[in-house]
Amino acid sequence: MQIWDERYGSGEYVYGREPNDFLVTMAGLIPPGRVLSLAEGQGRNGVYLAGLGYQVTAVDSSAVGLRMARELAIERGVPLETIVADLADYDPGEACWEGIVSIFCHLPSTLRRSVLAKMVRALAPGGVLLLEAYTPAQLQFDTGGPRDPDLLPTLADLRKDLAALGLVHAVEGERLVIEGTLHRGRAAVVQVVAVQSESDLDEADPEG
Repeated sequence: MQIWDERYGSGEYVYGREPNDFLVTMAGLIPPGRVLSLAEGQGRNGVYLAGLGYQVTAVDSSAVGLRMARELAIERGVPLETIVADLADYDPGEACWEGIVSIFCHLPSTLRRSVLAKMVRALAPGGVLLLEAYTPAQLQFDTGGPRDPDLLPTLADLRKDLAALGLVHAVEGERLVIEGTLHRGRAAVVQVVAVQSESDLDEADPEG
């Protein structure tokens, strides 16, 4: 999309070059294998996951962002597959991903429900979906994210969208988000870790 090509076109990694904190904390819950990263942008999360040994496919609507993602992957010495696609049209397949990652991927509510339904089907047995997004409460902060409340899901929304999965982590609250120049400060977020089938994951802290 043109808006994202323009945002990434300055050459700056506007959300930084380091991975999202929530992803770093929870990535170890993803089984070894293939990981799909949605709205990957300039590559910070996909490159991090590739560095952990996952086979990462990064999907984004911005060719400019994904070019920078590939450059970051080369710099870090890791493989990264990239696909330029609109998530409204992208087909992730069925039962083929050990992990699916959605970090600050904000979609209109109708499209979000459709995309997440496809992602549920795309998870392999035992596969893990990690999601962090801003909530409507983020509108009180001027620290990043869209200003349209329809793009901002609540935990209740995501419980419905992901009802076919088992939630092993589901939190809505506030935290400090420092990511590049566009995510900076106190933020209202929702975080979800969901599993495709019965597994040995539990409600305990993943580091505990």
